[in-house]
Amino acid sequence: MFNALLVEKDAEGKTHAAVRSIGMDRLPEGDVTVAVEFSTVNYKDGICVGPGGGLVRTYPHVPGIDFAGVVEASSDPRYAVGDKVICTGWRVGEARWGGYAQKARVKADWLVPLPAGLTTRQAMAVGTAGFTAMLAVMALEDHGLVPGAGQVLVTGAAGGVGSVATAILAHLGYEVAAVTGRPETADYLRGLGAAQIVARADLAETVKRPLEGEVWAGCIDAVGGAMLARVLGQMKYGASVAAVGLAGGATLPASVIPFLLRGVNLLGIDSVMRPYDDRVRAWDRIAQDLPMDKLEAMVQPATLSDLPRLGADILQGRVQGRVVVDVNA
Repeated sequence: MFNALLVEKDAEGKTHAAVRSIGMDRLPEGDVTVAVEFSTVNYKDGICVGPGGGLVRTYPHVPGIDFAGVVEASSDPRYAVGDKVICTGWRVGEARWGGYAQKARVKADWLVPLPAGLTTRQAMAVGTAGFTAMLAVMALEDHGLVPGAGQVLVTGAAGGVGSVATAILAHLGYEVAAVTGRPETADYLRGLGAAQIVARADLAETVKRPLEGEVWAGCIDAVGGAMLARVLGQMKYGASVAAVGLAGGATLPASVIPFLLRGVNLLGIDSVMRPYDDRVRAWDRIAQDLPMDKLEAMVQPATLSDLPRLGADILQGRVQGRVVVDVNA
């Protein structure tokens, strides 16, 4: 038996999440069984835990799109009992049972080894949010961004992706301009390395002109919507925006003019189906380029019983930084 956050649907179609004791025989099929040590809270987790569970296919369901732990059993030669592993993406926690449990069973293809220098707790302080942030940084680098090129904008900077992106970029020597709608997070963002705080209201509205002055050498955007459209018109010639989220909406009310007249690049960042080699490279970069003291400054601890509340909070933009869930606490 093991404990898990189980989401069930009643006869009226309403979902209810609670910590339950579950038998090992209820775990899904898979090559590797993991004794989970830590998980985390992402925006998708809030959707899966909350009423309606829009991403969940079947009930009862164990959410949690990320987990890290120790291999307990394996039929795949790539992983042996005792190996420490990370799981993110592949619709784990959405279409399949996930990491809000003390045990998980998944396909070996969905795992990566824990990089040297990281603990399982630190890996979940990073989680999908931080992994996505690193992929965005790498994409901007691949498209020519170098330190000294100018300011790099991070929207939604106080959230999970934005916090990690800010810390990584600052560590690499970039001048980070952090966008937030919460003035009380300014000191937090400066502590992560932000050189400038930009009020959300300054970028929240679209303008009639498709091009404004050239301001940003790069951007990691977690907001989408009207803000992304506005930012595209402020990018320097040949600069790139890495799009990682849609907290501000999925519709993009933009013009093609920035692409045609300034050669601006809009880079889509997917972390769910990312190939194995990209995953390993990103996690190795995280271990190298994310200062652990900055990571620790983002973290708030949680247990399985805290997750219904935290799921609601993250959907309302009330979670700052990263949450680390100790599933055994």
